[in-house]
Amino acid sequence: MEQNRTKSAVAVGDRSPEPLFAISRRTVRSDKFWRWGDDNMLPYALSLMSRRSTTHRRIINDKADYIAGKGFSFDERLPLLGRMAGRINGDGESLRTVMSRLAFDKSLMGNAFLEAVTDEKRSFLSLYHQDASRCRIARDGRHVMLHHDWSAFNPDEARTLPLYPLFEKQGDGSMRTVIHYKEYEPMFTHYGVPKYIAGMGVSAIAYKTDCWNIARLDNSFQLSGVMMLDATADSEAEAERIVRMAEQRFAGNPGQVMFVIKEGSETDNSRFIPIEARNEGDWSALHEQATSDIVIAHSWFRSLSGLDYSSGFSSERILHEYEVALNTVILAEQEELMEPVKSLISEVTGVDASSLEIVNRPPTRSKPIYMKVWEARKADGLEFDPDDERQQPYLSQITKYNITRID
Repeated sequence: MEQNRTKSAVAVGDRSPEPLFAISRRTVRSDKFWRWGDDNMLPYALSLMSRRSTTHRRIINDKADYIAGKGFSFDERLPLLGRMAGRINGDGESLRTVMSRLAFDKSLMGNAFLEAVTDEKRSFLSLYHQDASRCRIARDGRHVMLHHDWSAFNPDEARTLPLYPLFEKQGDGSMRTVIHYKEYEPMFTHYGVPKYIAGMGVSAIAYKTDCWNIARLDNSFQLSGVMMLDATADSEAEAERIVRMAEQRFAGNPGQVMFVIKEGSETDNSRFIPIEARNEGDWSALHEQATSDIVIAHSWFRSLSGLDYSSGFSSERILHEYEVALNTVILAEQEELMEPVKSLISEVTGVDASSLEIVNRPPTRSKPIYMKVWEARKADGLEFDPDDERQQPYLSQITKYNITRID
């Protein structure tokens, strides 16, 4: 009986998803700024992760949208506040647009940067959002450095601006400062840490399970296994070439297909030995657990992230969770973002900005806002009196979500 001798055995097609945080860029070190992460590229990694994990990205988008609100309320006797809310800078952006981008950066990276521009006479005030990934804190702790690509840092291409409350005159004659928002974390001094820091691992799991499902679709759900090839190879290089050719034609994706080349015999004994794994349930449960952990890490709520719509739309649950989110997350974040903005407006323009507030509205309503109080009480089966003056206001006049002016 002829003994088959294995010439080469090569595992091919094992295309596992690329690392979630892989940043294929060189890093540059300098003594002019504090590194953001060990390699100064943490913002790039966090941004990349948000683009690859669907649930993670949805939560960041929703949190930013809720925190930015639906507009601003202000004392109508101060028309300057209204003009600033409608147009806050020379690019024509509204104050809500700027606040939305700040909220997004802060939710994503735990840091956000707002640039304020005025002149020596304090005759105007403009506010601009600065992409947090472009910003680094200078070594003196009093300035922020802006650069378009930190993987190829060039000091001559960087801008340096002072941190609020310090203003400095620039080459164009303007006076500028930057407000640095950051999430507090013990042991971190120069930069904040995103709230979901404990959920980065589960975000990677959710991303990789998605990649696994896509790979199975690409491979038409074909089984993995071992392919035994009868062939003659004069060298290891020749065997490698044969294996690679077989991979291109037959391996598919995902891999886990091992091609084994044997010394050829008179009869072709090539065959495929399937390896069947019934672990779809395990993968599904793993993905669901990762998704739940992502929501928890963000200190957020499932119904506000669109995760439970498939099981039925419950407006009551959405309203309840929104109320909890409003009082535990949204209002606190809004206060943190608005406090320095109000101080800047009052300091530069001399106008009392204490009445400037973000307007919040729930994602759904149980009753239309044009109903009167007595009509709402009637709809709920409560005692009502159409002639009672206290029950004459419309719901839009008494709910804190729909105030647009303060008389």
